[in-house]
Amino acid sequence: MQRVRAAFGCKVGQGQSALVLLALLGMVLLALALGAAGWAAPSAEVAARAASACGGGAVKTIVDLQRYCESATIAVPRSGGGSGSATLIDLNRGIRAWYLLELDLAQTGARQSYHLENPFPHGQSLRLDEAHPYGVVIDSASGRTDCDLWSGAPSALEQASRKTAAYAELCGGRLYLRNPVQGRSTRLEQATDFLRQHVWGGEKIIGFVRREFFADAFLQPGAVPSGAPQVGAETPQEPDAPAPAALEPDFAATSVLPEHLDIDLEGAPPGAGLLLGRWYRAKGLPGVHVSAIQPLAITGAILRDTRWPVNPLDKIESGALDYLVAFDLAQFDLGFALGTVHPRVGWSAHALEQVRDQTLPGPDGIGTIEPLVANGMVPPWLVGRTVATFTGGFKRDHGAFAYGDFARRNRGSHYGFAQQGVLMSSLIAGLSTLYVLDDGQVVMKTWEPGDEALLPRIRDARQNGVPLIEYDQASGISHPGALVARWGQGNWSASAEEQPRTLRAGACMQVHASHRFLIYGYFSGATPSAMARVFQAYGCRYAMHLDMNALEHTYLALYLRKDEHVEVEHLIDDMSQLDVRPKKSGALVPRFLGVPDDRDFFFLTRKGQAP
Repeated sequence: MQRVRAAFGCKVGQGQSALVLLALLGMVLLALALGAAGWAAPSAEVAARAASACGGGAVKTIVDLQRYCESATIAVPRSGGGSGSATLIDLNRGIRAWYLLELDLAQTGARQSYHLENPFPHGQSLRLDEAHPYGVVIDSASGRTDCDLWSGAPSALEQASRKTAAYAELCGGRLYLRNPVQGRSTRLEQATDFLRQHVWGGEKIIGFVRREFFADAFLQPGAVPSGAPQVGAETPQEPDAPAPAALEPDFAATSVLPEHLDIDLEGAPPGAGLLLGRWYRAKGLPGVHVSAIQPLAITGAILRDTRWPVNPLDKIESGALDYLVAFDLAQFDLGFALGTVHPRVGWSAHALEQVRDQTLPGPDGIGTIEPLVANGMVPPWLVGRTVATFTGGFKRDHGAFAYGDFARRNRGSHYGFAQQGVLMSSLIAGLSTLYVLDDGQVVMKTWEPGDEALLPRIRDARQNGVPLIEYDQASGISHPGALVARWGQGNWSASAEEQPRTLRAGACMQVHASHRFLIYGYFSGATPSAMARVFQAYGCRYAMHLDMNALEHTYLALYLRKDEHVEVEHLIDDMSQLDVRPKKSGALVPRFLGVPDDRDFFFLTRKGQAP
């Protein structure tokens, strides 16, 4: 196993600033203007604009989608005389994490927008105060802090927006400006995006190349070690580990050689075999466990169960080696972040013409999240606590249905998502949803109409298709989802004609011995049916698909901190190629953690550690 040591700062960023505040050059006169006669309260026009800026009414921008926001406006002096305005929009008053600041300070009436992030939403909140008309007020248990943002030349906002960092500090780190940056993407993603967006029939070209040249390219056959020691063969499963997989008795003592696994396991020397279905501690990372399995080893009581429609597994996927990584949710918090590009909010290429409203740029009425900023990386105040990251779900191109009932309702049933209490794309009933509430509780379930009542409390959410595993509360039984074997209706890939077996990733929830585990699954060559059977074998209550087809789409990395360095362990060794290694320093900069990325992702942070 090759270990990669990373050295990086919290302010690594790429791209250019897009918010140049030329209208603030004269703000050096602010102190005089504060005392000037005739400085008035907001006009009726300004007040009306502020009232309409926060949810409700016709949807023109992402702010109009926010039903739980609140807005306040105060008058502020313009440098050349007269009154302008400042409007602060708390985008979800129950979450208090993301704010939109709109300034009207120029004599021309031009307005500037800034996306602010509160790094301590449970301990402080932001507001405007007419007695402090040159910034925001931060209220916390320690009292009031006046944060000067738009006075002076250059102002604090102007200086922050000129930085190339994805996050720029304000008020000594009490507040951050989210800057637009260029997210990194691989050459593979650049090529496929170009074909999809600019070449007629590009999706078919991609499918042909995948079938003819990359079929089973990532398949791991699960080699049986010859003469190598079996790790844990005589040791009982640890009580705080997840439940092991249900296997046929003949495979209870079978081990496999994890040739490409890049995670160090406690008590497992290089070349040692791992028992199928057993959990092993990740070395140096309490609360993280790793397991390996081949579907052929799963108990026949599961594989031969015909009560739910699941396709039989072929010989290749039955022998393919799959890895699972479990996180004890008593020890970790889960977060979700949009990439700089994906998932988009416009129409999916899958959406049928008859369900599209041609007058709208997207199913929710918006085609972009502007003026908000998605910057594709873990916030700097959480980097020191981050233990793992993994790629999210489908891009918007594939994140809707082309077949079945879902294709004909809700404008194609585009997969929804939210970040920091801000709804980016509506959460659709019937779709698998992984979400986090304001108290940190992590839930995975099929979204129902009644769940709309949770929206004020939802901090993060990501939908991705229909369930692989569902849980019946009445019987207490988990079983494969109704559409696992229905290719088009389940939207498991581009079309029913394509080879269904490929590299895939998914996630599930397991409850065992009073512990709740979020489990990430990496399937080296599987259909949705194989994924469902594996998650079923591990006793998952619910499971959903994530992404597929390439290592960049199934990426997972763990982070061990040693002295001032971060040691990166990738789930699969070749995933290290997806990180960045600048020529000057040669030190690896991890994807998502130290450099912005164009893809959405999840991240886990350890509880109880100071930011």
